[in-house]
Amino acid sequence: MTLGSFDNAPLAAEPALPERQSQASQIWKRFRRHRLGVIGLCITVFFYAITLFVEVLAPQGADAYSTRHAYYPPQRVRLFLDDGSFQPHVLSYKVVFNYETGQRKFEPDPKNVVELGFWVKGDSYKWLGLIKGDRHLFGARNPRQKVFFVGADRLGRDVLSRTIYAARVSMTIGLLGVAISLVLGILIGGVSGYAGGTVDQLIQRFIEFLQSLPSIPLWIGIAAAIPSDTPPLQTYFFITVVLSVLGWTGLARVVRGRFLALKAEDFIKAARLDGCGTFRILLRHMLPNFYSHTIAVITLAIPGMILAETALSFLGIGLKPPVVSWGVLLQEVQNVRSMATAPWLFLPGAVVVVAVLALNFLGDGLRDAADPHAQ
Repeated sequence: MTLGSFDNAPLAAEPALPERQSQASQIWKRFRRHRLGVIGLCITVFFYAITLFVEVLAPQGADAYSTRHAYYPPQRVRLFLDDGSFQPHVLSYKVVFNYETGQRKFEPDPKNVVELGFWVKGDSYKWLGLIKGDRHLFGARNPRQKVFFVGADRLGRDVLSRTIYAARVSMTIGLLGVAISLVLGILIGGVSGYAGGTVDQLIQRFIEFLQSLPSIPLWIGIAAAIPSDTPPLQTYFFITVVLSVLGWTGLARVVRGRFLALKAEDFIKAARLDGCGTFRILLRHMLPNFYSHTIAVITLAIPGMILAETALSFLGIGLKPPVVSWGVLLQEVQNVRSMATAPWLFLPGAVVVVAVLALNFLGDGLRDAADPHAQ
């Protein structure tokens, strides 16, 4: 082979370097393999989508009542009329009173048909308090007729509609509470871990003091301190703030531990020698190193906020009517009669279980996806 033949020989193609992926894309790729996490994400997105359109999705208004429909049983949706034509409908109930036992019995009345439809007229509302409307996604075609897909409470209010309205309060109180807790936890925990010494000791003793306070007696005292004529919006804001003030301590401990480990790194020392201030080092150099972990902590903290609000409202020391939340709705099942005669009043409790499980699945999936060493 001559020398010229080497010059004309094609060069071997260099192996292509793997495409670099951002941290967010790597986390998303790992998260998609977590089946329960994906299911939790879908359910969580569904719940928060409901909070935006509760007025349209609810068949009736949250405060609409009809005393003659007290403890009305759920109405089964039927697709075909007696003549075989397709028409979604439900049958109203006729009340049969048993004079010997003193009990009412509801029996379907084939002569009283309530036709159903999409985008029907119903109770008027203001969507998000801004836009007036009276259209509902699904309900009775005749606005003067009422339909109860999962039954009614003691005042004849639709349980399904009130549960949908309650989602806005119960789900958003978790977001607002965690947002405030996040700011307090990162700032106070970050200063504690970065400063160390006496500052760290004082902050940690204060955190231990807050964690040692008995929660139920504290809440009873706070509930007694709120005037009975306080507007519902102010009560909602007050409950959110108190939940946040008492809920930031766990996140602060986690942030402190991460900052104690990071402050000895070389890039932090270089930033300090470069003249960066404390808060710039905390926010621009240390905090981005565990964004993913913070997101997982937030996702796992929201269920705690939701359960706290539900428990406190159920005990009567949280939100109170006319505010509609899942805990307030569960007050309807505090007596034996309701539990025996109207088991459908437990619907808000079932919804709480589903929402909390979905958020926990989502948090577990994000936590595993954020850890590159997780299997």
